[in-house]
Amino acid sequence: MKNKILLVTFLAAAAFAVGCDKEKTTSQQIDQVKTETKQAAADMKDYTFAEKDAFVKYMQDQLTTLNQDLDALSAKIDSSSDAIKAEAKPKLQALRDQAAKLNQQLADDSNATESTWDSVKAGTKKAYDATAASFADARQWVSDKIKP
Repeated sequence: MKNKILLVTFLAAAAFAVGCDKEKTTSQQIDQVKTETKQAAADMKDYTFAEKDAFVKYMQDQLTTLNQDLDALSAKIDSSSDAIKAEAKPKLQALRDQAAKLNQQLADDSNATESTWDSVKAGTKKAYDATAASFADARQWVSDKIKP
C-alpha cells in the first residue's frame, strides 16, 4: 500500500514536471513520466537516522524542483487573461504556502533526534506527497484553462 501511494505520488509529480511539451507526443511524454517515476521511487528509500542529512538534502532538492515548477506555472499564468490570473492567484498562493510548510518541515527534520526521526521523516514524506499532488492538480488546471 505504501509503495502504491509513493508510486502514484511520484507519477503525479513526474507528470507535473513533464508538463505540456508540444514537441513530444503524448506517448513519449508518458514514457518519460514512467522512467522518471521509476527513478524517483528508487531514490525514495527508507532513510535511517544516520542518513538524516542525505534525506534532508534529497527532499530539499525535490522542493527546489517544485519551486521551479511553481515559477514556470506563474509565468504561464502571467501571460494569460486577467480572468485566469484572478482565478489562479489564490491557487498559486496556496501552492506557495504548502511549499513554505514543506520547507519548515525540512528544517525540523534537521533537528530531529533518533527517537523522533521516524515520525518526523513520515511527516515530511506526507507533506511532500500532498504538495506534489497539489502541484499536479495545478498543472492540470493550467493546462485546462490555458490552451497551447
